[in-house]
Amino acid sequence: MQTASTNIGERLCNKSIRAISWLLNIPRSTVSGIMTKWKQLGTTATQPPSGRPRHMTGRGQRMLNCTVRRSHQLSAESVAKDLQTSCGLQIGTTMLCRELHGMGFHGQAAASKPSITKCNAKRRI
Repeated sequence: MQTASTNIGERLCNKSIRAISWLLNIPRSTVSGIMTKWKQLGTTATQPPSGRPRHMTGRGQRMLNCTVRRSHQLSAESVAKDLQTSCGLQIGTTMLCRELHGMGFHGQAAASKPSITKCNAKRRI
């Protein structure tokens, strides 16, 4: 972060943001952003991202997708156990159902279709 430290040093020498950007040949918005970050946080280091981390990684989602596509009739508990044994991913059934819903898998029963008798089959022809 040589540019950031030079930027802060120039600012402490009472140089304007425009002068610093001209001296270092970097955009004014960059200089302004660095100065704002330094004033607020006291450092120019990259901060960790905000928010709660994702429970399932991309690899886990791919494994889940592959498992469900292989056999549609598995219960959420059996899929969770399968993921635990195959890739060591601890996931509950509720979270598993949320992930599947986000991937486009919706647990729905097939529509009931009446059986066609011989008599009905003749009428249809």
